[in-house]
Amino acid sequence: MFKRWINKWRLRRITRKKMHYDALRPGQETAIQALLDGHDTLAVMPTGSGKSFIYQAASLLITTGPTVIISPLIALQKDQVEAIEEQSMGKVVLLNSALSAAEWKKAFADLKGGKLDFLFLTPEQFSNEETLQRVREARPALFVVDEAHCISEWGHDFRPGYARLGAIVEALGHPRVLALTATASLPVRNEIVERLGMHNPRVVVQGFDRPNIWLGVEKFYDEAEKKRALTERIREAEKPGIVYVGTRKHAKELAEHLRTQNIETVAYHAGMKPKERAQVQTAFMKDEIEVIVATTAFGMGVNKGNVRFVYHYEISDSVDAYYQEIGRAGRDGEEAEAILFYNSKDLGLRSFLTSSGKVAVDEVEMVARVVHEHSGVSDPKELKEELDISQTRLTQVLGYLEELGVVTILPDGKVKPYKKPSNLSKIANEAVRFHENRRQVVRSRLAMVQGYAEVIGCRRKYLLNYFGEEMDKPCGFCDTCESGLIAADSSSMPFPANSRVTHTSWGQGLVMRYDEDKIVVLFDDVGYKTLSIEIVINNRLLTAVK
Repeated sequence: MFKRWINKWRLRRITRKKMHYDALRPGQETAIQALLDGHDTLAVMPTGSGKSFIYQAASLLITTGPTVIISPLIALQKDQVEAIEEQSMGKVVLLNSALSAAEWKKAFADLKGGKLDFLFLTPEQFSNEETLQRVREARPALFVVDEAHCISEWGHDFRPGYARLGAIVEALGHPRVLALTATASLPVRNEIVERLGMHNPRVVVQGFDRPNIWLGVEKFYDEAEKKRALTERIREAEKPGIVYVGTRKHAKELAEHLRTQNIETVAYHAGMKPKERAQVQTAFMKDEIEVIVATTAFGMGVNKGNVRFVYHYEISDSVDAYYQEIGRAGRDGEEAEAILFYNSKDLGLRSFLTSSGKVAVDEVEMVARVVHEHSGVSDPKELKEELDISQTRLTQVLGYLEELGVVTILPDGKVKPYKKPSNLSKIANEAVRFHENRRQVVRSRLAMVQGYAEVIGCRRKYLLNYFGEEMDKPCGFCDTCESGLIAADSSSMPFPANSRVTHTSWGQGLVMRYDEDKIVVLFDDVGYKTLSIEIVINNRLLTAVK
């Protein structure tokens, strides 16, 4: 108890001295204290809420070894390095390909000598055995995973390099783990905890509400009318702003259309050359471009305070993606607006783009058999060539086989056989079942973002409830609130929100929300389902889990 009091006193001192704040923001102290108490911690907090200060302060208080930070983009890493240096938090190094051999050597020497407090890496750099060994020898006290939603296969920014981080954590002796993300629904949070192998984890979910962003949906059945409405909205809106579309083709076509309407617009998508993308992003950040029409490639690392609107010309593939994208508006605290230009036909495009295709039983058997025939360690690149299979599919199948205890994926990404199954066909069928469950969850997440577009009631309440935050009353700052529509009150409903229930066919799930005469449940195996309350009661489809 005395030690905890001392830590709190030291934390307040660091807050005032380093950050020049009178007090910590909501969620920060809870997450820091969880780490100091020895818990692995997942902090889900919006951009601008001070997630980086959690590991910076914890590092100063733990002091038994360096802090390793995994981040997906060098631009993000540079911003955090500059912040650490400006606040004199400690000695920091960012390892990337821009460093010379001599600089790498000095960084490792400083790490070994205890002269480094913070080390920034991308997950892919652990593919180098020397890097893993040097970090292991330094015995890090804290392992930080930034943008942790990238670890989730049904997160909208899944990055295969993140899938190996659990093995890397164990290879480093399992230092305390801190996972940070600005957006993660319950399935994504669960997968982050599971894939990182977090010990006795504490999950801190805080502050999803962005009350300065006005939320709205405009519905269309005609594409030409939708385009005209978007053009008018942009022409009248305060700028700068972002328009999100579903494909590269649409980004180019819509940007060209807006330019013909005398609206200064540039397209941004993953098909552009890296230098060209960087130029567009820099110009937008400097207010040299009023409107950018972008795919989801324009996202992480974009921290521009004065974005006055985020419009979606096409619906996102999940509420997670939608909420992160609209969160790029109004970061300066001033009013901004987020509008979805909704045509139900767009759901077909999203369904196609998010479909990962079926995994066949013989495909799984083939991968497992080849890995075990090699006996030793296999390189996934060589497996890909030998099996004539896509890298994405190979990564999926190997992940399922690891979950089933058939193979082991090493920290450097290579694969070795673990336990040869006595019944390979049975294992393959189980892997296919895993895959089908994931596909069902992906489809159900698309249904939830459709629910946002079509909800009768407060849109903000719908969004916050999706992420596990309750609102006592409608927000008053969205189109449905302004129209006077009120969502159903769940207090008089048969199963309380956030309670566990069992369905006669789909197994256990979590009650998420009520919409008029419907109940929305997130089932563990099949994802989100929307059910008629009357049918549920009359047929006794759900029972409470005691």
